[in-house]
Amino acid sequence: MCLRLSVATSQAAFGYSRVVAFEITAEQIDIIQHDAMPMAAYISRPARPGDYPLVLVGAELWGLTNEVRAVVRDVAALGYVAIAPNLYHRSGPDTSTGIEESDANRAHAFELLGRLTRDGVEADLRAAADYAREHAGAADRIGMLGFSLGGHVTYFAATRLPLRAAAIYYPGWLPDAGTALSVPDPLLAATSRITARLTLFFAEQDHVIDADQRRRIEEALSAASVRHEIVVYPGARHAFFFPGREPYDKQAADDSWQRVRELFAAELSAG
Repeated sequence: MCLRLSVATSQAAFGYSRVVAFEITAEQIDIIQHDAMPMAAYISRPARPGDYPLVLVGAELWGLTNEVRAVVRDVAALGYVAIAPNLYHRSGPDTSTGIEESDANRAHAFELLGRLTRDGVEADLRAAADYAREHAGAADRIGMLGFSLGGHVTYFAATRLPLRAAAIYYPGWLPDAGTALSVPDPLLAATSRITARLTLFFAEQDHVIDADQRRRIEEALSAASVRHEIVVYPGARHAFFFPGREPYDKQAADDSWQRVRELFAAELSAG
């Protein structure tokens, strides 16, 4: 079912400050791929026809949660076609609406994560982009936004897809092999393939990503001459972006969202 949301509804959907300009539509859909199970995705776009760039959205470990859907709608309200695919779809349809965040579910979520492959994730992201172009009128100008695992996936996407811009929130597991898509070698090893402009957001007190990892990421990006900005928020912790969670940091969330808006406006505009 396709929902039509007013600007006021979109503004109320989340807790961080941002400018919205468009009435939007949003719906959950299934994308059929020839060699895989149907992939659920959540897509939103401005209700008025127009030339809107595409923004892929990478979910956290918990998949297509209500928080991720809210981000998709908020990106659309800025004037983009936004879509978040369920990268766990090969593990079954019960993953299509996300996993409830809890200590009890964490092991199951990591089990699903362990089944992801680089080729499978690339195929899923390309399928989501193709769907958005064919069915939602998205332009070929592509950006991506992702949080935690989704930030990891966004960095990966920047090495494989023709992204113009990527906003990457606290991306774990980039410098070291063995977790998520850092198999068989670290994602950082593919940095030279990136042509997009990147903005990376880190929390100073992140229990997943320490200062040494941030340094190695900065060195790899600089050595590869990737256009990038790294922002570290003092005192912030992992998952600072999402309201309703104990680590939420409103100042960091608001500042980062403003930077996301500026990045996409600069890099995804026509021309």
